[in-house]
Parts: sequence; C-alpha cells; structure tokens
Amino acid sequence: MSVEGNKALIRRLIEQVFNAHDLGGIDGFFMGDYVEHVPIPPGLPSGLAGLKAFWSSLFAAFPDFRYTIDDMVAEGDRVAARLTAHGTHQGPFLGVPATGKQVSWTEIHIGRCDDGTLAEHWATLDQVGLLQQLGAVPAPGQGPPTAS
Repeated sequence: MSVEGNKALIRRLIEQVFNAHDLGGIDGFFMGDYVEHVPIPPGLPSGLAGLKAFWSSLFAAFPDFRYTIDDMVAEGDRVAARLTAHGTHQGPFLGVPATGKQVSWTEIHIGRCDDGTLAEHWATLDQVGLLQQLGAVPAPGQGPPTAS
C-alpha cells in the first residue's frame, strides 16, 4: 500500500473505531499476528483481546472520548501520528474513581502497516499529565494527592 494509503488507514481507524467507540469494527484494521509494543494494564489478556478490553474500559471511563489528529507523517510502511485525547472522566479508570473532570493528554503513535492493515504499534502517552489532571498524582511542587 502507498504512504498515502497507510495514512488513510490510520485516519479511518481513529475515526471509525476510536472516535466512534465502535470496537466491533476493530478486527479488520489489524493483521492476525498483530504485535502491540505498548504494555497494557495488568490483568488484561494479550493481543487484540487485551486491546479491546483496555479500550472498553477507557470508553466507559470517558464516554465522550475523542482524538484530535495534530500531525501525521509517513514513510515507507510506517505512520507516525501526534494526537490529543479529550474526554470527561465519568467512570473509574486505572484505579482512579470518576472525578467529572474534563481532561486532555497527548500521545504519539507509530504504526507499521502491511497490506492495508496494522501489523505493529508503538506509542508514548502522557499518562502522568492525565493522572495529574485527575488529581491522582501531584503536579510538580505540590504535595501528595488527598483522599476524596
């Protein structure tokens, strides 16, 4: 597939699956032997099953979750995307009870595409920034979080 075709694949994945919260359509975007290089939380299965379980929990915690694509570049079979995630924390997530706070965080993703599907994925996520916004981790210069 062409570089532009690979970028279009990633845009469709973001819009049709993640922004639409449609995990039913996720399988067609990934190769059967897909490799996820981002560690998933403990207790979740590996592979696509773990990915679906994680995203289900994220959608439950942030029912209005949405990505904005800030930048996307591609070369060969790789696509890199800088994204901003947005959502309102309405349910428990990673052990943090619902806060009702609107939050946003940044992510950088790199995907290796193969024949119109995603074969591998790497990412860097601003998890500390998210946890600070939720009050679970103190911001620099602040004391420890207080129990609510």
